[in-house]
Amino acid sequence: MIALDDIDRRIVAVLQAQGRIPIVDLADKVGLSPTPCQRRVKRLEEEGVIVRYAALVAPATVGLTLQALVQVTLDDHSEKTVEAFEAAIRGRPEVIACYAVTGDMDFLLHVLAPDLQSFSDFALKELLRMPGVRGTRSSFIMQAVKSELAWAPLPQEPARRRR
Repeated sequence: MIALDDIDRRIVAVLQAQGRIPIVDLADKVGLSPTPCQRRVKRLEEEGVIVRYAALVAPATVGLTLQALVQVTLDDHSEKTVEAFEAAIRGRPEVIACYAVTGDMDFLLHVLAPDLQSFSDFALKELLRMPGVRGTRSSFIMQAVKSELAWAPLPQEPARRRR
């Protein structure tokens, strides 16, 4: 884990909320002058704390009104099977996230599609035919109660003991 001080935490918090903020405004918000602020941002990027910058798009506004969580079970867990499945998943634009998980399933996918027919085509003609897939189980997202995909809560500094 990378050690972050209070200013680093503030920089990351502001950038998570406003990724396109000018460095001058960011520096002002975190209490630094622009040059040291820019150096800190660069260090956070180089150390892998800040992985990338992206625009978050509301799926429904671009015609992707169906979201599903799909549990995938593989035939076996050999390196060859898992690597082939992972490679196939990486090539599918419908799959916006894929997690290897513990429990009754092997992978959990977050899938976006324009409609039920498109999802069905993906599930039946693509997903079930991917290498090593034994079975799937889909749940459709009816409502996003909380969706903070851009936010990674930062660990807080340990509380200091009072004397």
